Amino acid sequence: MIEVKNINKSFSGNQILHDVSIDFKQGEINLIIGASGSGKSVLTKCIIGLHEVDSGSVLYDNREFTNMDFKERKDIRKEIGMLFQGSALFDSLTVEENVKFPLEMYANKSNEEVLDRVNFCLNRVNLDNVNHLYPAELSGGMQKRVGIARAIALNPKYLFCDEPNSGLDPQTGIVIDNLIQEITEEYNITTIVITHDMNSVMETGDNISFIYQGKKWWEGNKHEILKTDNKELCDFVYASRIMQKFRNI
Repeated sequence: MIEVKNINKSFSGNQILHDVSIDFKQGEINLIIGASGSGKSVLTKCIIGLHEVDSGSVLYDNREFTNMDFKERKDIRKEIGMLFQGSALFDSLTVEENVKFPLEMYANKSNEEVLDRVNFCLNRVNLDNVNHLYPAELSGGMQKRVGIARAIALNPKYLFCDEPNSGLDPQTGIVIDNLIQEITEEYNITTIVITHDMNSVMETGDNISFIYQGKKWWEGNKHEILKTDNKELCDFVYASRIMQKFRNI
């Protein structure tokens, strides 16, 4: 579980986050949604320590991250997996080398153990016999799956996914959504997904936090989001043509 308590963050006198508090549940998909510029990315960077908060706290399973020194934070970061927008694979490395990267950096394992873990992770995301291919030789969906394999290589307790369906067709997006959900439940991970994709919201949205102008404006689930009378949230949700069909159900 990750607890965000009363986070405030400003840049050059411009306040971006206003007293944001959210509990992200273990073993479930936790979605952060909101328009561009709403503060989603800043909030995420505060949670993982890329931005220092002005006030408030972030707790990883009751460990107060905001007050930790560099070494203590590094220990928690070893427990975090990241799936970046666009996958962010190293173009000059093979699939195997990409998935190996965090293992060689942080894990104290033999070469044989590292390769076993790489193959396990690739198999878990339904990718076999691609070890020696390069990212340019893969489809967008396959690149995302390699990104997930790399993100789970260290068996993380926490998984952050930034726009995991960006650039994918709807069918492939569903495959990625299902894979993230399966891995979250199977390994009991606290997963946080930042997304604009309302298909993802309706497929996986058991815990949804809507950020509006730097504030937590609404929270609920995929069923409640269809019944809300929150004007700003409705404007955001029904801006998507995909969601128009749900309005009349």
